[in-house]
Amino acid sequence: MQESIYNKKKRPLDKILLGFIYLSTFLTVFLLISIIGYVTYRGIGKISWQFLSTVPSTINETFGILGNIVNTLYMIVITLAIALPIGIGAAIYLNEYAKNLRFVRIIEFTTETLAGIPSIIYGLFGMVFFGITLKLNFSILCGSLTLTIMILPLIIRTTTESLRTVPKGYRDGAIGMGSTKWYMIRTIILPSAMPGIVTGTILAMGRIIGESAALLFTAGSVYFLPRNIFTHIFNSGGTLTIQMYLSMSKAEYDNAFGIGFVLLCLVFILNLTTKFILRKTEK
Repeated sequence: MQESIYNKKKRPLDKILLGFIYLSTFLTVFLLISIIGYVTYRGIGKISWQFLSTVPSTINETFGILGNIVNTLYMIVITLAIALPIGIGAAIYLNEYAKNLRFVRIIEFTTETLAGIPSIIYGLFGMVFFGITLKLNFSILCGSLTLTIMILPLIIRTTTESLRTVPKGYRDGAIGMGSTKWYMIRTIILPSAMPGIVTGTILAMGRIIGESAALLFTAGSVYFLPRNIFTHIFNSGGTLTIQMYLSMSKAEYDNAFGIGFVLLCLVFILNLTTKFILRKTEK
């Protein structure tokens, strides 16, 4: 019988490496379940209708996070509305139109460098440029523009890699049938790369929701509900992570864990919504 790689005897090193892989997988899942379980255990008891539907009141001696939830949603929608078209457009240009490979490598190196800059530096830049120079002051719009710069490298990188996974035959076949380049990109390349783009969007949403350092310098910590849905973007607005930080700094751990549980639920709901929209779009 001809010897093949399937019936060769496994070496002891192979078994050790396989065991290490299983151990790493187990530890990853265990850590995830432990964190979610502990935050849920500490925070779910704090959840109530008053907690979710009111704002903090010294007079009534109550604590609520409705204003912070609204501000967080504002931050997500505005940031993605600005960052997604720019990021996806830049990735399409770099992968489909740019002919100078040296220029492409410079842009890729730049985006990788931007992705590694600490968020506090983005907050400092956003405060000076958007807040002071453009006179946006502490506002949701100032925070959203700062977050846009933060997540652009992530969106550009994930979208570029997704476009590169589309087989070259798709492009050659479309061009050979007389399709224009933009029509090919819009109807063939982008739909084929959509799963990767959605994954990048989910990661970007996670960074928006979890950011606090940059928003302390740009968006502030005001928790009031909007009086006008359109002009509210020019007002200061503290997100859930900001309120969680303030609660921890005051040793209000029950409130902090309650906010943490709400953040977990918000991320879970947004991820499911994004996946649902993707499946509908694919059909």
